[in-house]
Amino acid sequence: MLGRANYIALVGGGKQPKFPQNKVIIWDDAKQKAVITLEFRTQVHRVRLSRSRIIIALQNSIHVYAFSSPPEKLSAFETADNPLGLCCLGSRVLAFPGRTSGQLQIVEIESGNVSFILAHGSPLRAMDLSPDGEVLATASETGTLIRVFSTSNFARLAELRRGIDHALIFSIAISPSNTLVAVTSDKSTLHIFDLPHPLHPLRSEWTSSNKQHSSSGSLGGSGPGDEIGSQKWGILGKIPLLPRVFSDIYSFASAHIEIGDDLQFGVASADASIMAPIPGIPGGRPPKGIIGWTNDHTVLVIGAGRDCRWEKFILGEGEDGKRRCVRDGWRRYLGGG
Repeated sequence: MLGRANYIALVGGGKQPKFPQNKVIIWDDAKQKAVITLEFRTQVHRVRLSRSRIIIALQNSIHVYAFSSPPEKLSAFETADNPLGLCCLGSRVLAFPGRTSGQLQIVEIESGNVSFILAHGSPLRAMDLSPDGEVLATASETGTLIRVFSTSNFARLAELRRGIDHALIFSIAISPSNTLVAVTSDKSTLHIFDLPHPLHPLRSEWTSSNKQHSSSGSLGGSGPGDEIGSQKWGILGKIPLLPRVFSDIYSFASAHIEIGDDLQFGVASADASIMAPIPGIPGGRPPKGIIGWTNDHTVLVIGAGRDCRWEKFILGEGEDGKRRCVRDGWRRYLGGG
């Protein structure tokens, strides 16, 4: 959907799709009709919209169109395999996987200049562009590190450690103020990190106005929401020659999320023991752990599948001054459960 405008991009999917999976339908909800149709030779994995651009992610390419009627094709870029349709569109830059595994491609929209960054040693799994377009956060299929890059000079700003063991990253989302980043994974955990930013000092938005959303009853005490921060290992992080896991930056808060037991759920094949991918769904599985920030102290986590639900988490500071992340509510939707 294009912001709060009346345009919605539709692609067929599911067991009985209304539209073909290789077509993009731009629907004008005010006129109640399709105003643009784009057709491709292969399945469309994702669509991004801005007021001037339509971005289409296919398995091995990204296509850029002017948002006009009829749409004008402006450019196309080759990518490595991109089954999740990874693509981020800002007002200034467009980011998506590069031509080789783990590579990142950043395109300046106005000039068309293209830059490549070797972001990870394994294929990209998730990415998000900050609301101001200055910072890009990425994760690979390994799932242990979140790497943060500047979109202005393409420098690596930080490396954030989710954990030591491999994990399937579900979602990465940067807060509205561009100062925090949230990450979910198949470890049933939501992690919150401070986000390094070239234009803002860390925690610049954590002022006394945010503290009013904290309460000693809900944010105090110990538990999985306790502050972890960059000093997780204390003095060990300052001893030279120790493995880097002791000195890496960890999340300052975390919380448990519900992901259900249907990660391998799909469409039943002739062999009931084998679940085929769901047609038209990026990755072929019900999305889990999708993150949305409503403001800098409220995070929503949404999951589909048999146990489709949303969960609400609140960030704040306890009486000890440590930041916490606690679940404030949840609800099933679409008749789930």
